[in-house]
Amino acid sequence: MTTTPITPSLIATLPGHYYTDPDVFRQEQERVFESLWFCAVRSSDLDRPGVFRTVQVGRENVIITRNRQGELRAFLNVCRHRGARLCLEESGETRRTLQCPYHAWTYDLDGKLIAAPNLIKMPDVDRVAYGLIKVSLREWLGYAWVCLADEPPSFEDTVVHAAVERLGDVAAIEHYGTENLALGKRITYDVKANWKLIVENFMECYHCATIHPELTEVLPEFADGYAAQYYVGHGAEFGADVKGFTVDGGEGFGKLPEVSADQDRRYYAITVKPTVFVNLVPDHVILHRMFPLAEDRTVVECDWLYAPEVVASGADVSRSVELFHRVNVQDFDACERTQPAMSSRAYRKGGVLVPNEHHIGIFHEWLVERLGGAHAGPVH
Repeated sequence: MTTTPITPSLIATLPGHYYTDPDVFRQEQERVFESLWFCAVRSSDLDRPGVFRTVQVGRENVIITRNRQGELRAFLNVCRHRGARLCLEESGETRRTLQCPYHAWTYDLDGKLIAAPNLIKMPDVDRVAYGLIKVSLREWLGYAWVCLADEPPSFEDTVVHAAVERLGDVAAIEHYGTENLALGKRITYDVKANWKLIVENFMECYHCATIHPELTEVLPEFADGYAAQYYVGHGAEFGADVKGFTVDGGEGFGKLPEVSADQDRRYYAITVKPTVFVNLVPDHVILHRMFPLAEDRTVVECDWLYAPEVVASGADVSRSVELFHRVNVQDFDACERTQPAMSSRAYRKGGVLVPNEHHIGIFHEWLVERLGGAHAGPVH
């Protein structure tokens, strides 16, 4: 007689030091943020040549701008002369060049060295070789994604695959036309918590009935504790009396034109490792970008994206923004509540995941593999 093995109810989380140890965070900077594709900036934020944004990617600061032809370019924010930071501001605009404020080495918007004091007296200086260090860049969903690796991993097999893995095929996310949407609202959150706590929180809904009263009113099935990401291809259905994805369940805006009938009145969530969350509802898209700055600090930029005509008309988007803003505040408060306990002796060997959180264990396994370490092991 054979017996079916029983899957344990509780499996281990990562040990607490994964969330508090500066050395672990340094390894994550090197092997995760600086090695994989990192979602940096909304492409439309850089709407003309010379407009730039600087972003922190692991230990590196990166400038993203447009050249004179309007093409996006990314460079390390480091002058090739003596290493001074070129752009100190998070955003700004330069007319034609990027100039180091220290010794005035000057680069065009394709990164080529074009001027420096006494440069004509140094004819052996290769202006291309001593140009800015270029960073690989791809566009998807209307965002610029950068990768610091010398040989970036396949964008399709990593970033795009996250949508396929979650929704079943890439066409499902393409229906929302995210690259053509307009920014209706952006809120930046400075969260005093490790980036992994934020990822883990987003991936599960075991907490939803406890801390998300507004969300569970709109998506009643979330009160049962199962996140939309728990099932491949599943979208959480709006409540019977809910008219839109708004803080009071009232009317939103018209369905985006390519969203299918099967996707209407449903919410889908995608985690694009390591630092992006995509939330899809019929009339708008919400996208989170995380910028991990320390083992206990993560800045999160959240964009609410709508059909261009909605934004252009000056329509009031506050009711749909308010719903997920409250969710964000509730989630980030929970993560900040959890962070101090990561250094407690009670969490030295970690915590546990209940069955409807087991998929978080796959995220832990992925991270441990990236870091080349060993997992805490099973709960006994």
